[in-house]
Amino acid sequence: MFKAFSSKFLDTHRLLFSFQPAGQPTLLRRSLAVMSTAAVKRVGTHNGSFHCDEALGCFMIRLTKKFSEAHIVRTRDPKVLETLDAVLDVGGVYDPAKDRYDHHQKGFEEIFGHGFNTKLSSAGLVYKHFGKEIIAKELQVDEDHPDVQRLYLAVYKNFMEAIDAIDNGINQYDTDQPPKYVNNTHLSSRVGKLNLDWTDPDQSPEKENGAFEQAMTLTGREFMDNVRSLARSWLPARSIVMQCLEARIDVDPSGEIMVLDRFCPWKLHLFELEEEMKINPPIKYVLYQDDRSKSWRVQAVAMAPDRFESRKALPAQWRGLRDDELSRESGIPGGVFVHMSGFIGGSQTYEGAVAMAKAALKL
Repeated sequence: MFKAFSSKFLDTHRLLFSFQPAGQPTLLRRSLAVMSTAAVKRVGTHNGSFHCDEALGCFMIRLTKKFSEAHIVRTRDPKVLETLDAVLDVGGVYDPAKDRYDHHQKGFEEIFGHGFNTKLSSAGLVYKHFGKEIIAKELQVDEDHPDVQRLYLAVYKNFMEAIDAIDNGINQYDTDQPPKYVNNTHLSSRVGKLNLDWTDPDQSPEKENGAFEQAMTLTGREFMDNVRSLARSWLPARSIVMQCLEARIDVDPSGEIMVLDRFCPWKLHLFELEEEMKINPPIKYVLYQDDRSKSWRVQAVAMAPDRFESRKALPAQWRGLRDDELSRESGIPGGVFVHMSGFIGGSQTYEGAVAMAKAALKL
């Protein structure tokens, strides 16, 4: 159902841009002249250079029932903005009752809540107020369904929060040290590259709107891909991880080793469920079978979902060893490998993987 809806949206929104430095909005695509402007909502954002947040915000708000297929009006003219049904990322007002979603004004400190403390961008504001509706529509359930709330939080954590932080200039880590490498591959950076190049002889509003249209398509597609991936793959894994956590004592009395009876996305679920289920001590190793080789993996749990450091890495004396050399050093038959960083290792058998994890707890 939603795939057809999404295709319809992408085909339609290419026709719905207008640019307005002053005066009344003018449609760039005259093929829509037959549509009643009184019936179609108009959503405003600023013209000029654009960023990821307003491009995504415009995409998302048009997925809602209230603003379905709304015209996008790009202007900074206050008189024009006053006439619009919704305004994103411009105007200096945050008032959801009036569908005003700017975040640049002095004193603005709105956050998503639910344990998240990053200041919101215009995209974050739209998601905060309309995200559940969008997700419920994708899942084809009511907004009060528990899966909607779980996915609402997961999409913010895995996708939206980074957009809010980057737009507001919030570093990912608390440090004064310069980054060790440059990352210009994230979504916000790619959207920035869609702005008109200063060397382009055509700097017309029409060309600029075309670039913004590309930004909406890019951000929207990645947003929906993220929602669908989490709904299709991540969400069903929650019950599997919960059952495996409940059975952890059967694996080892320490309760620090969890075995997945079938592989699934487990990392975020593990951190959330540990907190919900008040699991202490926390899980140190997760064991699962590799579907391709049929061997078993022993993975050290990270300190946090976005950290590389492990709670307890596999022993230093095992790292970088393989096969017979690993088996001799560990004293456990069937060793396959241990990564140089100690975050993961392998054994030919389930029994060997359990033995590796148990021995690692003591070393």
